[in-house]
Amino acid sequence: MLVFVSPAISLFAGILILIFPDILNYVVAVYLILIGILGIAARM
Repeated sequence: MLVFVSPAISLFAGILILIFPDILNYVVAVYLILIGILGIAARM
């Protein structure tokens, strides 16, 4: 599942950064948190 979710999150984050460049810090922070949670959940 992580294989399909990670690129989708990356694409969504990239689109948000292109549309709203002022929220770059928030988009990166949310992206890293989501990838971290998915990575931990995949190991369980």
